Amino acid sequence: MQKATGKTKEKIDKIDCKIISLLQKNGRLSNTTIAKKLGISEATIRARLNRLLNEGFIQIVAVSNPIKLGFEISGIISITVDSRKLDNVMKELKKLDPVWYVVKTTGSTDIYTEFVLRSMDELNDLVYNKINKIDGVIRTETSLILEFIKRKYDWGTGL
Repeated sequence: MQKATGKTKEKIDKIDCKIISLLQKNGRLSNTTIAKKLGISEATIRARLNRLLNEGFIQIVAVSNPIKLGFEISGIISITVDSRKLDNVMKELKKLDPVWYVVKTTGSTDIYTEFVLRSMDELNDLVYNKINKIDGVIRTETSLILEFIKRKYDWGTGL
Protein backbone atom coordinates (compact mmCIF):
# COMPACT_ATOMS: atom_id res chain seq x y z
CA MET A 1 0.00 0.00 0.00
CA GLN A 2 1.29 3.46 -0.88
CA LYS A 3 1.16 5.96 1.92
CA ALA A 4 0.64 9.68 1.45
CA THR A 5 3.47 10.51 3.85
CA GLY A 6 5.97 11.36 1.13
CA LYS A 7 8.45 8.84 2.54
CA THR A 8 10.03 6.78 -0.22
CA LYS A 9 13.01 4.49 -0.71
CA GLU A 10 14.75 7.06 -2.81
CA LYS A 11 14.07 10.76 -3.17
CA ILE A 12 13.37 12.48 -6.44
CA ASP A 13 15.38 15.45 -7.67
CA LYS A 14 14.66 18.54 -9.78
CA ILE A 15 15.10 16.65 -13.06
CA ASP A 16 12.62 13.98 -11.93
CA CYS A 17 10.20 16.77 -10.97
CA LYS A 18 10.53 18.34 -14.42
CA ILE A 19 9.90 14.97 -16.10
CA ILE A 20 6.81 14.42 -13.94
CA SER A 21 5.52 17.92 -14.61
CA LEU A 22 5.85 17.48 -18.38
CA LEU A 23 4.09 14.11 -18.29
CA GLN A 24 1.27 15.48 -16.11
CA LYS A 25 0.53 17.96 -18.88
CA ASN A 26 0.89 15.39 -21.69
CA GLY A 27 1.38 11.71 -20.82
CA ARG A 28 2.04 10.91 -24.49
CA LEU A 29 5.34 12.80 -24.69
CA SER A 30 8.15 10.63 -26.03
CA ASN A 31 11.39 10.18 -24.13
CA THR A 32 13.14 12.00 -26.99
CA THR A 33 10.83 15.01 -26.68
CA ILE A 34 11.30 15.16 -22.90
CA ALA A 35 15.07 14.89 -23.34
CA LYS A 36 15.09 17.79 -25.83
CA LYS A 37 12.93 19.97 -23.57
CA LEU A 38 15.22 19.32 -20.59
CA GLY A 39 18.51 19.34 -22.49
CA ILE A 40 19.63 15.87 -21.37
CA SER A 41 20.05 12.51 -23.11
CA GLU A 42 17.17 10.23 -24.05
CA ALA A 43 18.94 7.36 -22.23
CA THR A 44 18.91 9.40 -19.02
CA ILE A 45 15.20 10.14 -19.44
CA ARG A 46 14.47 6.45 -20.12
CA ALA A 47 16.38 5.35 -17.00
CA ARG A 48 14.78 7.97 -14.78
CA LEU A 49 11.31 7.26 -16.14
CA ASN A 50 11.74 3.53 -15.51
CA ARG A 51 12.79 4.24 -11.91
CA LEU A 52 9.86 6.62 -11.35
CA LEU A 53 7.46 3.98 -12.67
CA ASN A 54 9.03 1.01 -10.86
CA GLU A 55 9.19 2.82 -7.51
CA GLY A 56 5.58 3.98 -7.73
CA PHE A 57 6.19 7.71 -8.02
CA ILE A 58 4.06 7.83 -11.19
CA GLN A 59 1.73 5.79 -13.38
CA ILE A 60 1.18 6.52 -17.02
CA VAL A 61 -2.41 5.76 -17.98
CA ALA A 62 -5.20 7.12 -20.14
CA VAL A 63 -7.56 9.03 -17.86
CA SER A 64 -11.05 8.46 -19.18
CA ASN A 65 -14.50 9.79 -18.46
CA PRO A 66 -16.50 6.71 -17.36
CA ILE A 67 -19.84 8.35 -18.11
CA LYS A 68 -18.87 8.99 -21.74
CA LEU A 69 -17.58 5.41 -21.99
CA GLY A 70 -20.95 3.87 -21.19
CA PHE A 71 -20.84 3.43 -17.42
CA GLU A 72 -24.22 4.60 -16.19
CA ILE A 73 -23.12 5.03 -12.60
CA SER A 74 -20.00 6.53 -11.10
CA GLY A 75 -19.68 7.49 -7.49
CA ILE A 76 -18.12 7.55 -4.09
CA ILE A 77 -18.57 5.23 -1.13
CA SER A 78 -17.42 6.45 2.27
CA ILE A 79 -16.89 3.55 4.66
CA THR A 80 -16.79 3.51 8.45
CA VAL A 81 -14.78 0.56 9.75
CA ASP A 82 -13.98 -1.23 13.00
CA SER A 83 -10.44 0.12 13.49
CA ARG A 84 -9.16 -3.33 14.50
CA LYS A 85 -10.19 -4.66 11.08
CA LEU A 86 -9.11 -1.73 8.91
CA ASP A 87 -6.28 -3.60 7.16
CA ASN A 88 -8.58 -6.50 6.27
CA VAL A 89 -11.25 -4.17 4.88
CA MET A 90 -8.73 -2.33 2.70
CA LYS A 91 -7.31 -5.63 1.44
CA GLU A 92 -10.80 -6.84 0.46
CA LEU A 93 -11.74 -3.54 -1.21
CA LYS A 94 -8.64 -3.74 -3.39
CA LYS A 95 -10.02 -6.99 -4.86
CA LEU A 96 -13.26 -5.42 -6.12
CA ASP A 97 -12.98 -4.56 -9.84
CA PRO A 98 -15.56 -1.73 -9.93
CA VAL A 99 -13.69 0.02 -7.10
CA TRP A 100 -10.84 1.87 -8.79
CA TYR A 101 -9.74 4.13 -5.93
CA VAL A 102 -9.30 3.28 -2.24
CA VAL A 103 -7.75 5.57 0.38
CA LYS A 104 -7.57 5.62 4.16
CA THR A 105 -8.83 8.98 5.42
CA THR A 106 -9.33 11.19 8.44
CA GLY A 107 -12.66 12.72 9.29
CA SER A 108 -16.10 11.22 9.67
CA THR A 109 -15.26 8.02 7.73
CA ASP A 110 -12.23 5.76 7.62
CA ILE A 111 -12.06 4.77 3.95
CA TYR A 112 -13.02 6.63 0.81
CA THR A 113 -13.57 4.72 -2.44
CA GLU A 114 -14.63 5.57 -5.96
CA PHE A 115 -16.33 3.20 -8.38
CA VAL A 116 -17.75 2.88 -11.90
CA LEU A 117 -20.68 0.60 -12.76
CA ARG A 118 -23.05 -0.13 -15.62
CA SER A 119 -26.36 -0.30 -13.70
CA MET A 120 -28.26 0.13 -10.47
CA ASP A 121 -28.27 -3.67 -10.13
CA GLU A 122 -24.46 -3.60 -10.13
CA LEU A 123 -24.50 -0.82 -7.52
CA ASN A 124 -26.87 -2.83 -5.33
CA ASP A 125 -24.60 -5.87 -5.65
CA LEU A 126 -21.45 -3.86 -4.88
CA VAL A 127 -22.84 -2.12 -1.80
CA TYR A 128 -25.01 -4.82 -0.23
CA ASN A 129 -23.50 -8.11 -1.39
CA LYS A 130 -19.84 -7.17 -1.43
CA ILE A 131 -18.77 -4.13 0.59
CA ASN A 132 -21.27 -4.40 3.45
CA LYS A 133 -20.40 -8.09 3.86
CA ILE A 134 -16.69 -7.42 4.42
CA ASP A 135 -15.79 -8.24 8.02
CA GLY A 136 -15.16 -4.94 9.80
CA VAL A 137 -17.41 -2.66 7.73
CA ILE A 138 -19.73 -0.79 10.08
CA ARG A 139 -21.46 1.66 7.73
CA THR A 140 -21.32 2.89 4.15
CA GLU A 141 -22.54 6.10 2.54
CA THR A 142 -22.88 6.21 -1.24
CA SER A 143 -22.89 9.38 -3.34
CA LEU A 144 -23.42 9.29 -7.10
CA ILE A 145 -21.45 11.54 -9.42
CA LEU A 146 -23.85 13.47 -11.63
CA GLU A 147 -21.30 15.41 -13.68
CA PHE A 148 -17.53 15.86 -13.76
CA ILE A 149 -16.91 19.59 -13.32
CA LYS A 150 -13.14 19.60 -12.84
CA ARG A 151 -10.65 16.78 -13.19
CA LYS A 152 -7.07 17.98 -13.21
CA TYR A 153 -3.88 15.98 -12.78
CA ASP A 154 -1.09 18.49 -13.38
CA TRP A 155 -0.38 19.53 -9.79
CA GLY A 156 3.40 19.08 -10.15
CA THR A 157 5.42 17.72 -7.25
CA GLY A 158 5.84 18.72 -3.61
CA LEU A 159 9.46 19.75 -4.13
